[in-house]
Amino acid sequence: MEARLGRPCLFVPSGRMALYLALRTWLRRSGRLLMSPVTDDVIFFTVLAAGLRPVIAPVSAEDGNIDPGLVGEGTWRSLDGVLTTNLYGVPDRVQDLRARCEKLGIPLIEDAAHAIGTIVDGRCVGTFGEASAFSLSKHVGAACGGILAFSDASSRSELERLRDAATVASERRERRIRIAAVYAEGAIVALHLMWPARWLRHRLGLVERRGYRMPLRAGDLQRAVEHGAGLGSFHPWVRVDRHDYRVRPSGILLGRALRRLRNLDADLARRAEAVDRLRALPMVAAGVRNEPTQPLFRVPLLLEDREAVIAKLKRRILNIGYIYDPPLDDYAGSAFAEPSPSPDAARRWASHVLPLDPLEAEEAMRALRC
Repeated sequence: MEARLGRPCLFVPSGRMALYLALRTWLRRSGRLLMSPVTDDVIFFTVLAAGLRPVIAPVSAEDGNIDPGLVGEGTWRSLDGVLTTNLYGVPDRVQDLRARCEKLGIPLIEDAAHAIGTIVDGRCVGTFGEASAFSLSKHVGAACGGILAFSDASSRSELERLRDAATVASERRERRIRIAAVYAEGAIVALHLMWPARWLRHRLGLVERRGYRMPLRAGDLQRAVEHGAGLGSFHPWVRVDRHDYRVRPSGILLGRALRRLRNLDADLARRAEAVDRLRALPMVAAGVRNEPTQPLFRVPLLLEDREAVIAKLKRRILNIGYIYDPPLDDYAGSAFAEPSPSPDAARRWASHVLPLDPLEAEEAMRALRC
């Protein structure tokens, strides 16, 4: 990753921990962080765990990412930092955001979990901000691991200290169960037995949402906010769907992650080829159709009858995920986030987008035509 990005990198147990370390290091406590409303709720709770106040940005109707031109000047002057999303691998307007952050003297933090292969003007996403967080469970498909990339090599010792303080060791029995589960899930997915895979993930507590968002539990969340920043207070939310997000990985899982990371370029090439074939579809979001091809994690389709389409795909045992509905300000309310002044584009995007894995796209399109 250091060779790919041309900047220092630190391995951490998960992408969400990488983001937490970045926010803790580059932003002051109680700082105001501009972020998209169309992102994972785990990211929202990680921001709260870092002691920050989420300021929800207007988004572009073309790609669901922050639209800097719709953020008021008063809001810009009030900010202490900006967090990108790069939704599904479609790049944020990072050059504009970088320029605004430099003018204001505030850090730009990049969530690059969906964008490990995304390029903007010849540069990798993850090289525009002070720090960027990558997840090895997305494109790489590893069962553990995240990467924190950062611009200043002198930050390494402090980041290592924070990582080591936040990381916990797993018990031997838990480690064996986790390894067995990872390889069992891999085997049944390879055999296209998706229902057993979903059953296994639910049984192991790896999937906890019954809808698109986890339950907010506002009373408990308010008590966590009052208790103060830190992963301990917000652990019940930050751990959702990945209870081992701060557990030191075993050597077996690390080896598996490394083997998959070494195959990243081949995966990115397959994704880019599939995205290029899909771009002409009329339901593909304009931010994909009208821009250069990227090796997207998911291809966003905008559908009027999304729920009916999802039901049809599920009957064909195709996996659907990464829908962020409702937008975070509608989900959390003004008690926990400053709402967007222009929420309509985010609401429409969240309620209509269907993120399609480009590597499953042909099977999905056959299912939709039948």
